Amino acid sequence: MRTPIAGIAKVLGRIREIEAMVYPAPKHEETQPRERFEKVLEEALDDPYERDENGFISVPPGLSERMSMWDDKLKELCELYEVDPDLARAVMRMESGGNPNAVSRVGAIGLMQLMPGTAKGLGVDPENPERNLEGGIKYLSQLADKYDGDYVKTLAAYNAGPSRVDSYGGVPPFPETERYVKNVLALYRKYSRGG
Repeated sequence: MRTPIAGIAKVLGRIREIEAMVYPAPKHEETQPRERFEKVLEEALDDPYERDENGFISVPPGLSERMSMWDDKLKELCELYEVDPDLARAVMRMESGGNPNAVSRVGAIGLMQLMPGTAKGLGVDPENPERNLEGGIKYLSQLADKYDGDYVKTLAAYNAGPSRVDSYGGVPPFPETERYVKNVLALYRKYSRGG
């Protein structure tokens, strides 16, 4: 069995190989020192959000400020995945109220309350707010495609899972899911009217 350290050493070795291709050895002395690939990569992955001493992202206390701080990224991702931004905003409001630190009693994480398995299947880190938002919007897009744009089934599947929606032929008879669909659709209508 290989140790994780061996894997890390292999990755670092491959990074150095790539770095040598990107920054070939100069034939003459460079006037400015070049940055190491690891440093450039670290800066590219730098977390742009302020965090408190516990590692939680600092978010404004008011709901409208929390929600609005994600507007630009939400619109960008909705355009990419062809999702109505008002629908995505309604889901985010219902799921977390715009709080990237939210964790549900069943372990759903972040803005869009992604379960770890769902996040993994979508290829996103649920603890990274922008990737979490992307995962939720991507998932909404996939569900809307699966259910031919039927928002009722899409939202029910987002809440209860597509297998349950398929087995019941629509919204499963769970009070939580029924309330969820009703409330998200009400928020969606409100946002669609500019509210």
